[in-house]
Amino acid sequence: MLSISIERKTLKIAIYPGSFDPITKGHLDVLIKASEMFDKVIIAVLKNNAKKGFLPTEDRVALIKEAAKDLPNVEVDSFDGLTIDYARQKGANILIRGLRAVSDFEYEMQMSQMNNSLAPEITTVFLITRPKYSFISSSTVKEIAFAGGNVSKFVPECVVKYFCDNIENR
Repeated sequence: MLSISIERKTLKIAIYPGSFDPITKGHLDVLIKASEMFDKVIIAVLKNNAKKGFLPTEDRVALIKEAAKDLPNVEVDSFDGLTIDYARQKGANILIRGLRAVSDFEYEMQMSQMNNSLAPEITTVFLITRPKYSFISSSTVKEIAFAGGNVSKFVPECVVKYFCDNIENR
């Protein structure tokens, strides 16, 4: 009798957590790379009640959905609590962390090691944004927008529109 063994493929589900306040072209660069590497990527907006963001969480989620609409294996969600608990809840085995510059690495490495000690089954993967996005931060984008500057080089079109529609009201 012939025995056939079928190997089950484990889906590679990655979580890309962050505040994304707002999402930038650098974030999208990392997201696109991650979507090419993993079966499913969940970009997860952290609800941090201790830190009031510029954009409400619901607006950040909506903007990311619009910006990532052409990436079929990307899901957008929000969460609170520990990232590793959220990753376990979603069945994810990978955390994505984006790096812009060497200055990001020390903090991200520390977080990676802490997460590894709490959840050794979840691997952190660092993805480096392209050099043309390495200087972009959400904080700088907000400063430029509040000063009346043009941020279209740094954020997706949906964020530019959001700023045009909402910045005077802040």
